[in-house]
Amino acid sequence: MLAFMPKHPTREQVANACMEILDTGFFRALCEPVRVEILRQLILKGRSDVNTIAEGMPQDRSVIARHLQLMERAGLLHSQTQGRHTFYEIDGPAIVSRMSSVTSVLQSLVPMCCPPVER
Repeated sequence: MLAFMPKHPTREQVANACMEILDTGFFRALCEPVRVEILRQLILKGRSDVNTIAEGMPQDRSVIARHLQLMERAGLLHSQTQGRHTFYEIDGPAIVSRMSSVTSVLQSLVPMCCPPVER
């Protein structure tokens, strides 16, 4: 997670914060269409195991399982194992927190690089 951003950050501090938050597995995980479709399936079905998610997708179960593991490491999902089944669920609070951090960093960036256009 981001370190505390000072009230009046330098360009260097803002640039470092942008790289810290934008150059992450979180956003890379969202750049793959299959993973976006997995999110869609989880929104539609709720908490699901790999087999249930794979039913609605053209990829093999093993491919879906690898995507789910990557998405969990990136902070998009969390899982719970019950017996022989692992159930995945979207980690809404973590996603909202990450997006809030992105917004905060970008708000610090705007006055430095994006002055208002005079009309």
